[in-house]
Amino acid sequence: MIKGILTAFLFAIAVCASAQSTKKLHNKSIVIDAHNDILTSAVEDGVLVDGNLKGKTHADLQRFKEGGVDVQIFSVWCDGTFGKDQAFARAIREIDTLYAVIARNPDKMMLVTSPDQLKQAVKKKKLGAMIGVEGGHMIEDRLDYLDSLYNRGTRYMTLTWNNSTPWATSAMFETGADSAAKNSTRTKGLTDYGKQIVRRMNELGMIVDVSHVGEQTFWDAINTTTKPVIASHSCAHALCPVFRNLKDDQIKAVAKNGGVIHLNFFSGFIDSTFFTRVRDFSRRHKAERDSLLKLNPEPYFADKKLSDKYPDEVKGLRPPLSALLDHLDYIVKLAGVDHVGLGSDFDGITSALQQLDDVTNFPLITEELRKRGYSKKQVKKILGGNFIRVFKANSK
Repeated sequence: MIKGILTAFLFAIAVCASAQSTKKLHNKSIVIDAHNDILTSAVEDGVLVDGNLKGKTHADLQRFKEGGVDVQIFSVWCDGTFGKDQAFARAIREIDTLYAVIARNPDKMMLVTSPDQLKQAVKKKKLGAMIGVEGGHMIEDRLDYLDSLYNRGTRYMTLTWNNSTPWATSAMFETGADSAAKNSTRTKGLTDYGKQIVRRMNELGMIVDVSHVGEQTFWDAINTTTKPVIASHSCAHALCPVFRNLKDDQIKAVAKNGGVIHLNFFSGFIDSTFFTRVRDFSRRHKAERDSLLKLNPEPYFADKKLSDKYPDEVKGLRPPLSALLDHLDYIVKLAGVDHVGLGSDFDGITSALQQLDDVTNFPLITEELRKRGYSKKQVKKILGGNFIRVFKANSK
């Protein structure tokens, strides 16, 4: 009896010590999330990023701190319905929104546009706020707009969102997931002008982001860029064969290029059976979803409204956190630990994995990495070190 109590006591001490060690490692690491869409919520829903948004969004300024996030790359996004004289203006509006948040909280956060500023933010214990533009349509086919976005602080641009541009085809287009693409005779990939845009990004020091792009666009970009690329929020196609994930040869190509694949926390990019569960959910709420689609034909709008209304049902659809680590393990085995990071897509997704309810849950990933045998040095690379390497390489 005494022996059993002693064993349990020692086990409890070991568990506590392990938890303390993991917490210390997480706090000592530079934690970088490559993709968060809270600025869209700020513009469209009027939420204050520096307010208390718990229960409303995945993130806010206080919760970034609670989650140990040192650098957040804020996504600047609008969908393809924003055309000429609209998309660039929308991008500037979101950037201005971030500037306003920083101006209100100079003691808590700062804009980061260089590796030196990133280092300063970490040293000063301020949230490093970086900018990534999610969709090349926001430059409206103009190099001067690309330059302007860089000058305003943008340090990566996703060449396409789900919509193609006149100079680059998206994954949705190339796979036929976009209904408008099914009868199109358009050539896939980057046009000569698209390659010029990639070269200009290299000159500026703006990282080329290959998330969302079609396979041909991917290969054209890889063969054009002279600097490492990122996939800011994508996963492994072999484990979840959806149009947004990267195939094995693409993963290897990113590694050869010196780039980094940042894993997306969206349930549907982690577990393909998630969509079957979602279809069952949609059938249960078909009439309501159809009504929402009449208000806005973008499926994301309807999905988000339904998710907000039926949170308990939606939670049951989510895959386990371990599934995210399976994608990470897969990429590490294929390409090496130097080529994987985190790109949550929080506040841009309707369903995250179990346990990843918001940005405060980032320490759980550190815990799981240690449980899977990753060394402290490897964990630091995954949490942020790999992105910093690419950032430095693009800034030269």
